[in-house]
Amino acid sequence: MNERVLKKAMNTLEFLSQNEEARRQYEARQRYLHDEASMYEAAKAAEAKGWAEGEAKGKADAQKETAHKLLALGIDLSVIAEATGLTIEEIQKLRTIQ
Repeated sequence: MNERVLKKAMNTLEFLSQNEEARRQYEARQRYLHDEASMYEAAKAAEAKGWAEGEAKGKADAQKETAHKLLALGIDLSVIAEATGLTIEEIQKLRTIQ
């Protein structure tokens, strides 16, 4: 840590130790900043989770759409399963939905 930063920290500490109201305001501000940072991190995590869920749903929808098209062409279930990554059971369920 450089000398300038240390001096500023010492000056702040000295000021806050002399004035109770200033210390109370400082602590309230620190709590506010901490809470704001926590909310920001929670929002980032929720956004990332939302993106991941959206991508997974998009992939699943694409697999099912491809399976529907291949079923319509009369392709064997085992080939559809290999091509789409779906199980035979999932493909059979799609067949009943058509």
